[in-house]
Amino acid sequence: MTLVKTLFKAALPYAERAITAADQAVSGYLQPRRARSKLVVQSYVGWGSPQQVEVPGRVLLPRVTTPPRVGDARWRNFLNVMRRLFSREVAGIEITGRFQGEEARGVSGPDGYFKLQFSPGDLPAGWYEVPLSMEDRGEVSRARVQVVDRPAFGIISDLDDTVIQSDVTSVPRMLMTTLTGNARTRLPFPGVGAFYHGLVQQGGGRNPIFYVSSSPWNFFDLLWQFLSYRQIPLGPMFLRNWGFDLLAGHGNYKHGVIEQIFARFPDMKFVLVGDSGEHDPQIYAEVVHRHPGRVLAVYIRDVSDAVTDGAVLKLREEVQKAGVELVLAADSLYAASHAMAMGLITPEQMRRVQRSVGREYGW
Repeated sequence: MTLVKTLFKAALPYAERAITAADQAVSGYLQPRRARSKLVVQSYVGWGSPQQVEVPGRVLLPRVTTPPRVGDARWRNFLNVMRRLFSREVAGIEITGRFQGEEARGVSGPDGYFKLQFSPGDLPAGWYEVPLSMEDRGEVSRARVQVVDRPAFGIISDLDDTVIQSDVTSVPRMLMTTLTGNARTRLPFPGVGAFYHGLVQQGGGRNPIFYVSSSPWNFFDLLWQFLSYRQIPLGPMFLRNWGFDLLAGHGNYKHGVIEQIFARFPDMKFVLVGDSGEHDPQIYAEVVHRHPGRVLAVYIRDVSDAVTDGAVLKLREEVQKAGVELVLAADSLYAASHAMAMGLITPEQMRRVQRSVGREYGW
């Protein structure tokens, strides 16, 4: 097994170069033809402070997906998932956005992605819209933007097996759930919506929540619809490019995103929420050590076996030495109890979590 891993690591750079060369050759043929077709701009969630706001998005050829319904057949959901995964991106398209009187321009890259940067200045915290236009085609989309300013704290949360029941500890079940479900059939963990609303509302409802997931950007609309349908607080999402970079380490990717958020809001403290199914405990423990005094609490949903739980408990001891509680929680109610004790949610918000969990389990 060691020899196989060694050979794989040695061959990986060559495989990357070969795939990149093939992709460039195909793109060189397809992109000019795609650029002449009807195009759509998929805007993601913009985010930032009054001093700096960024709006990401992607230029694609249109795709046809049916609106999600609870009674949709699995094969229909599977077809919609495949349409999302095999998106047809378009490079070299100039996108223009206007926000608070400022104009910003960007050009879509090889995978269709673009990012616009704004410096609005004195701007109240809240949600805004940024109209996006395409060269010679007028307005094509409106991006949602969350501006954050002087909150009590922020929340950074994973999605799979933290908010959404995804069975990431079992590959067959995870694939079945992901590939044959939709935004209305996928299930949240009991009480998670009430718990997150409590965290967001503490401090006057100004606390932002950021979702960091290893899911590809192709699933953005599905995840956004899921959060909206299940009445879970909305916030900027940080997903991954669908392609060869998905083979990069989950930890490195997530570290990079969290460091970006911490750097954008240098005076903000955070609550970190994840699960024990992947590497969230290790990632969050390192964040605690890198940023002393900036993490208020770490909540880890327990979705793994006793061996993994033992490793998490060891990490908890390390994190406690840095003055931060890492809570391994079996459910949202346990996490909410700790959050109430810390003053991160109010007793009334705690009771809402209790009622939400109770309804799910028939209490």
